[in-house]
Amino acid sequence: MLIQKRMQRLPIKDWPETERPREKLISQGACSLSDAELLAIFLRTGLPGKTAIEVARDGLMSAGGLRSLLNLSSRELCEIKGIGTAKYAQFQAALELGRRYLMEKMDKGDAITNPQASRDYLTLQLRDKPYESFFAMFLDSKHRVIHHQELFRGTIDSASVPVREVVKEALRHNAAALIVAHNHPSGVAEPSSADRVLTETLKLALDMVGVKLLDHFVVGDSEVVSFAEMGALL
Repeated sequence: MLIQKRMQRLPIKDWPETERPREKLISQGACSLSDAELLAIFLRTGLPGKTAIEVARDGLMSAGGLRSLLNLSSRELCEIKGIGTAKYAQFQAALELGRRYLMEKMDKGDAITNPQASRDYLTLQLRDKPYESFFAMFLDSKHRVIHHQELFRGTIDSASVPVREVVKEALRHNAAALIVAHNHPSGVAEPSSADRVLTETLKLALDMVGVKLLDHFVVGDSEVVSFAEMGALL
C-alpha cells in the first residue's frame, strides 16, 4: 500500500514497467487493466500532482462508472478536470470502433449460429439511447447481414411502427430474413403487450412476402429479451 502511494506521486513514466497501463496491456492483455487504467491510456497525461490514472478515477467517480462516463455529452465530459474535447472524440471513436467490430463479425458469419454477436451489437447500439429506437438487421438466405439501420424512433407499439414500411424495406434490400430490436429507456426489458402485438403483426406481414422474422430483441439496461427464445416466433 505504501509503495502504491509513493508511486502515485511519480509520473507514470517513472513507474515500474509492469505497472504502466500501456506496457501492462501489451504484456498481460487489455483484460488485465482496470477501467481507470484503460481510460488513462486515452488520457495519456494527467494534471499537476495527479497522474492520468488518478484523473480517470476522479472522472469515473464523478460520473458514477465507466458506462455513465462514456455516455456523457461533450459539454458534461469537459467539466471533468483533465478531460477535454479531444478526449471526448477519442472515447466516441473507441465506442464506434466497438460497434463496427461487432457488425463486421456478423457480416462475416451466420447471425443465427452466433446469436451472442447480434445481442452484443444491438445492446451497444440501443441500450443507452434516451428514446425508443426500432432497429432492423436485414439478412440474406444464409442469414448473413445485408444491411442494418434504425427505422423508427419514438414510442414503439403496433400503431407507431408502420409494419408496411418494414416490409417495404425488407423487399428493397431483397432480404430473406429479418432481426428487429428496440430498446426500453426505462431499463426494464420485459416485453409489453404492445411489443407482443407488434411482433405477431410483423411476423404475419413478413410471412406473406416470404421473409422470415428470426427474432425480436427488447433491450433493457442489463438484460436483453429474445422473442425467439421465449418461443413466440414459432
